[in-house]
Amino acid sequence: MKLNKIQFLLFGLPLLLTAQSCNKYLDKEPDNRTEINSVSKVAQLVATAYPQYDYYTFTEAASDNAEDKGSGVGSTDDVSTLPYFWKDFVGASTGSSTNYWNGCYAGIAAANQALQAIEQNNFGNAVLPYKGEALVARAYAHFMLVTFFAKEYTIGGANSSPGIPYVTTPETKVIQPYERGTVQSTYDKIEKDLNEGIALLSASAYSVPKYHFTPAAAHAFASRFYLFKGDWQKAIDHANLVTAGGDYTSIVRPVNSTLAALSTADYRAAYTRSDLKANLLLANQYSAYQRLTSPRYGYGQNLVKMFAAGGVSGNITGKAYANKILSYGAPNYTTYKYYEYFFITDQVAQIGYPYLMAPLLTTDEALLNRAEAYAKLGQFDNALKDVNIILANTVSGYNAGSDVVTQARVASFYNTTDMTDGIVKLILSIKKAQFLQEGMRWMDLLRNHLPVVHNTLENGVEGSMTLGADDNRRLFQIPEEAKLSGVPLNPR
Repeated sequence: MKLNKIQFLLFGLPLLLTAQSCNKYLDKEPDNRTEINSVSKVAQLVATAYPQYDYYTFTEAASDNAEDKGSGVGSTDDVSTLPYFWKDFVGASTGSSTNYWNGCYAGIAAANQALQAIEQNNFGNAVLPYKGEALVARAYAHFMLVTFFAKEYTIGGANSSPGIPYVTTPETKVIQPYERGTVQSTYDKIEKDLNEGIALLSASAYSVPKYHFTPAAAHAFASRFYLFKGDWQKAIDHANLVTAGGDYTSIVRPVNSTLAALSTADYRAAYTRSDLKANLLLANQYSAYQRLTSPRYGYGQNLVKMFAAGGVSGNITGKAYANKILSYGAPNYTTYKYYEYFFITDQVAQIGYPYLMAPLLTTDEALLNRAEAYAKLGQFDNALKDVNIILANTVSGYNAGSDVVTQARVASFYNTTDMTDGIVKLILSIKKAQFLQEGMRWMDLLRNHLPVVHNTLENGVEGSMTLGADDNRRLFQIPEEAKLSGVPLNPR
């Protein structure tokens, strides 16, 4: 079976050599696969079915996890500045939405090639875990694309606005027409791939399971998907299947214990290690995000207050979060969660590609997904039990007696009689801090149709601007090259 040529014009992939080189550092040799005639070759191919680029730069800048630090403070470049003003970035630079679009469709192309090879060959049952991985990886990439590049899903709504091209077969033409479908049709196809694939997965198929969609990682993804869809019981059911008995007690990030005790150098690598129990799925991604330590529009002196003790600027316990916060001179801060790896392409010139191991799915998120679903179903005690597991592992000096969060505490802290609303606000505030500089906040803002407020600070004069819940700029722009295949761009 010949490998069909991956189509680059539709999705604007910048350089084949870049994609090849970025994969070599894991010795996957993804393009040495003219004949996919064995299970091992299918496995190698499916290992490349994950987004090759990160979304941190543009999602963090667009969200309320960024602030304007003022004229003359920090660095500015279009890839991190334009998203702050919800303006389109044109081009395929590192950290751009275009690159993420490209990386997702490159992963989808690999998944489709693997699935075609499985269909055309009699590999037997041994190939089934890799078929499952390809299907779930394809679902994941399309889900991230429809989340970032289409109108947010509305629970109970028609969701008839344009979705994104759902590609299920290898491309055979240089220019191939595609339709966007609707958000609803995109969700339907994601759900079909997810359910079909998840039933085939096996953690024992991999030497390093954390780099693949294992059952645990797939159920974590499903908990996210069904939270977006508003199917609360399915979100809970899948979160329960992430870990034995649904018990997350000892598998979330140990922020206030093990991680807090590490040196700065060890800390920056620990968050993305495969032996950290909280990490369910890691992906190597070409990225310079870890170098973005002092942007003008980013993590600054107002945002750092949410980690401090006391008041509404801190967390509900009144104590500080134990997260390490490093400063490159106030008001420039970083969570220091990422360690940069570097693949050298030229030993003489010492040039190559920076990359990081990105945690795409974690137990922390799955647990908080479950908590939010419980709150939506009115199961407040269950929701707060999950919340307290996170707080017990993140709050500095946490006391299981005095710091435990109760319904009464939520009602008082948020001054509300609506317990569902109060607990959801609590969960979102915890996630805002817990996943700072991980891109999760933008997804929460979209899912809950929340406005985004950004400050502006020019020559000491402060102003503000708001991105409303129905603003078309919440949809990142589809690359111009997609028009070659008849894919309409997002409205502006």
